[in-house]
Amino acid sequence: MQYIRIEHLRLDNDYTQEYVAYYLGIQREVYRRYEKGTRTIPDEPVIRLADLYNTTTDYILGRTSNSQPIIKKVLK
Repeated sequence: MQYIRIEHLRLDNDYTQEYVAYYLGIQREVYRRYEKGTRTIPDEPVIRLADLYNTTTDYILGRTSNSQPIIKKVLK
């Protein structure tokens, strides 16, 4: 499931695979395999992708369908 979401997020943001791979510090072929689901994405790239797309790791991992980060109010 996560490989479908990262591809859609990338396309929605008009990023190339080369750009995202560069951002993650990996080879494009490795990133391509993440998108195709032939390689498991380690935790650190998932976190960095969530930061890049301003979403949550839960959304990328398919744990929620809400792509927006939850902003919690801090009590003073």
